[in-house]
Amino acid sequence: MAQILVRNLDENVVERLKAKARTHGRSLQAEAKDILEQSARIDMAEARKLADCIRKGFEGRKFDDSTELVQQDRNR
Repeated sequence: MAQILVRNLDENVVERLKAKARTHGRSLQAEAKDILEQSARIDMAEARKLADCIRKGFEGRKFDDSTELVQQDRNR
């Protein structure tokens, strides 16, 4: 099986990856491997197709303006 060495990662990125790995109950290496495998599964054409499908699911729906709710929340 192939190996990859990634140099000069920002320490904050490594810490966030470690936190994600802990959340998922796996090692940093296993977390990075899963992220890479997931990102390689879908190409941009597939991603656009999925986004279009999701967008079409919302067609014709009317959503309330949440501006007032956001303002109320900020004023708490």
